[in-house]
Amino acid sequence: MNEEEIIIPVLGIMLPIIITLGAFIMIVYVRKFENIERMAIIEKGLAPDLFKKERSTSGALRAALLLMGGGFGLLMGYWLDEVFNMREVAYFSMLFIFGGGGLGLAYIIEEKKNKPA
Repeated sequence: MNEEEIIIPVLGIMLPIIITLGAFIMIVYVRKFENIERMAIIEKGLAPDLFKKERSTSGALRAALLLMGGGFGLLMGYWLDEVFNMREVAYFSMLFIFGGGGLGLAYIIEEKKNKPA
């Protein structure tokens, strides 16, 4: 066995482990430094109201409508492939068209929701 036959399986096993550990360590350190920053601001006597984040549903709405549009796009792509024998073109085009339509619908809903009454 030469070195290439040994290195590739080892990389295939180690790479996902290293990426997962790296992501976990990054999240832990980001949270740690956010906490240190908050404690320093509180020690200086500033209001802790700075830390309150306004929750908005726009991200969830966008994600939901994008995924629904993508699912409907895949369904339409399958139908076009079966009926007109369009192959991969049907899947990709319908996925992008309906996914974009879902994002457009999310934009319209957000504009109506944020419009002053």
